[in-house]
Amino acid sequence: MSVRDKLRVGVIGGGYIGTTVGGLFNQDPRATVTALADVDPETRRSAGEQLYVGDGSQYDDFRAMLDAEDVDAVLIGTPHTLHHEQVTAALDRGLHVLCDKPLTTDLDQAQDLAERAESGDEVLMVGYQRHLNPAFQTARERFEDGGDPQFVSAEITQNWIRRFENTWRTNPDLSGGGNLYDTGSHLIDAVLWTTGLTPASVSAEMEFADDEARVDERAILTVEFENGAQGTISVHSDAPCVREHIHIWDHDGAVYLEGRQWEEREMKEINPESTTVIPYIDRSAQRNKAEVFIDCVERGEKPPATARDALAVTALTEAAYESARSGETVDVDANI
Repeated sequence: MSVRDKLRVGVIGGGYIGTTVGGLFNQDPRATVTALADVDPETRRSAGEQLYVGDGSQYDDFRAMLDAEDVDAVLIGTPHTLHHEQVTAALDRGLHVLCDKPLTTDLDQAQDLAERAESGDEVLMVGYQRHLNPAFQTARERFEDGGDPQFVSAEITQNWIRRFENTWRTNPDLSGGGNLYDTGSHLIDAVLWTTGLTPASVSAEMEFADDEARVDERAILTVEFENGAQGTISVHSDAPCVREHIHIWDHDGAVYLEGRQWEEREMKEINPESTTVIPYIDRSAQRNKAEVFIDCVERGEKPPATARDALAVTALTEAAYESARSGETVDVDANI
């Protein structure tokens, strides 16, 4: 395919997401990265080398890139609080968008983007990769086929607070908060998307790393769901390594989802006889974010991780921060 026939992608943010997912676009014969924007000159230079974007198509301002470059889509891998402005600017120009999680750190902004995505023709996909993971897809099928979740316990550990000290991730003006808005966002999304549950209220306890009580180091959420189910979601950010455990119980047993940082997530089932069963999971057809995004653009399909999914995560996250600071149970916005 010639460059003209490929999906031309502009990358906003030349850090980890920009270079790794941007690299996946370059590896797909249907797409190519043609432009790059980043405010930091060294990051921009390094990302340009990795993504094969020349100096003439590198910008320090994303709006200048969008105005000057003939792109079809953008990949956004910038700090969380910048997403809404950048997504909106791209959609205003009729571009498709793949945005890293969380979509926004503000409930009104999340609602705005969900409504816009559902009323427009552009693809707006959010980078929640568990939606592409066969183990989570298999677990979700159980609850789509009639399983009724009653109790959920989910936890993730990480050496987050030390690893990201003095970076934008621990600057709440850029991150929106602490680890609950970073790695914890994946965990909240995994619980909500896999079970199909809608949170009704949350009571949260947090240990903060800053005097302003904005950057959570530990978070424990007790959630009441609309169907009467209950659950806990826990994020511990000062652990020596990464582990993720999600246990979902219904009337017929349970689903266990477990994993380490870069490994495939494993799924187990507990049947009514208390026997552990490891189902066969076909991973041969698993696609990466770039592949799925291109498929959605070409076919006009709904993306696997939507702005509406991201809205639910933001609603529960924002309510959890409010609860932790007030010491009261907080209702989760019902318009999700």
